[in-house]
Amino acid sequence: MSSTSPASAGRRGEPTIIFALSLAAMVVAMMQTLVVPILGLIQTSLDTSAANASWVTTATLLSAAVFTPLLGRFGDQHGKKPTLVAVLVVMVAGSLLAATTHSLTWLIVGRVLQGAATAIFPLALSVLREEIGPRRLPGAMALVSGTLAFGSGLALVLVGLLTAGDDPDYRSAFWMATALAALALLAVVFLVPATRHKTGGRTDVPGALALAATLVLVLLPTTQGHEWGWSSARTVGSYAGAAVAAALWVLIERKVREPLVDMRMFTHRPVLFANLAGLITGFGAFTLFVGVSTLVQMPSRVAGYGFDASILRASVQYLLPSALVSLLAAPVGGQLVRRHGPRPVLAAASLLGSAGFAWIAAEHAHSVSVIGGGMLVGAAISLGYAAMPAIIMASVPHHQSGIANGLNSISRSAGSAIGTAVITTVLTSKTVPHLPPGAPALPAQSQFTLSFTIAGCALALVLLLAWLGLRTPAAPRPSRDVSGAPSVPRAGAAPAEPAEPEPADPVRP
Repeated sequence: MSSTSPASAGRRGEPTIIFALSLAAMVVAMMQTLVVPILGLIQTSLDTSAANASWVTTATLLSAAVFTPLLGRFGDQHGKKPTLVAVLVVMVAGSLLAATTHSLTWLIVGRVLQGAATAIFPLALSVLREEIGPRRLPGAMALVSGTLAFGSGLALVLVGLLTAGDDPDYRSAFWMATALAALALLAVVFLVPATRHKTGGRTDVPGALALAATLVLVLLPTTQGHEWGWSSARTVGSYAGAAVAAALWVLIERKVREPLVDMRMFTHRPVLFANLAGLITGFGAFTLFVGVSTLVQMPSRVAGYGFDASILRASVQYLLPSALVSLLAAPVGGQLVRRHGPRPVLAAASLLGSAGFAWIAAEHAHSVSVIGGGMLVGAAISLGYAAMPAIIMASVPHHQSGIANGLNSISRSAGSAIGTAVITTVLTSKTVPHLPPGAPALPAQSQFTLSFTIAGCALALVLLLAWLGLRTPAAPRPSRDVSGAPSVPRAGAAPAEPAEPEPADPVRP
């Protein structure tokens, strides 16, 4: 194993490493929201139903749930850069397939390949931990994390621009995705150094399969429950199956010699609470995207509210400001984490997000309120994303960085799925009365107020999580990594580099 120190990364150029990984994280975030503005266009172009078209989003989410933890662990064991490159190649292939196919089935396959690229984010954070010096590390992690929120919003804007003509083609969005994925691949190949830390060992296939089954059986009914019916046999049966699969997964991980997920790490209080915060933050992010986009496109003359916005105007005027603020807030979050630790940053994210949603819920008749509230939420999401990797890195040893950040990434994806399901259910549960004959059903204005209120209350819970979950607990009993070296997680402080570059050492607070 090489004894290269972080100083060598400086000689290679830490800024170029951060740029390459930020670009890769931004592109993978764009894949998540890429199809949100064009689902109707896909439905029309491929002559399919709305239920079938919804699988274009569901497939990506399920793929991310299956592959992100597995590839995060694989990168820890066999090398992060080779895994990053392989995942980016898969993303390029998936984007190219989606851009060239005229079949819904093959489009869904392309989206599955794009979803596997979600593993880029935890792998990127693990690379940063190895290659970036301690003073720059919190800011670097915050910037890479902040590009997630920015990329999600940027995708909506760019897709709106690409499909704004008289004869829009949804495939233009996937051609854009192909070009960006190829650019990210080249950046990682040429700018990111080879992995220094590899743990080796066997892949826990039974544990991976049980975890994948658990996540799929949770997320599938969450995304499809509105179509299936929340009390239907398929929905209830899927959730029951998820409970069985989760119990089996825990049993497997406690028995195997080299588990995919160390249960002591998974239940370690800071890690557990960071994952809960990720779930809520993902919920808030998608409530903002879906809620605001739908609200501003409402026909005011028919619904009695809304701004009659096109997809392009909804993206550029109402969602782009929050995306830009999230990007600007990322380096600020990194500096705050370095100076004060992740706990106050996560608390600030909670307060800003709650205030933003409260503003939109209370007054969404004027553009300034919708845009201003959205900007507060955008800043909150970016600060939350800056704090969570710092919590994870300060709480787990090197050999668990990839899987720990992978699970946190999945918690955000799960939150996004829950946010989409909740807002869809809320908006369709009560419609505008006395619509003209032949007019489609439109959500009652009160349902938007309720949706934004739910999201604001959810983000307020993050304050409680920061208060209870990040107080420094009694040190847990040392666990042993695959090399036999002791590793004691420490929590509640900004991450720093270990004094010796051994893979089993924890990040020291």
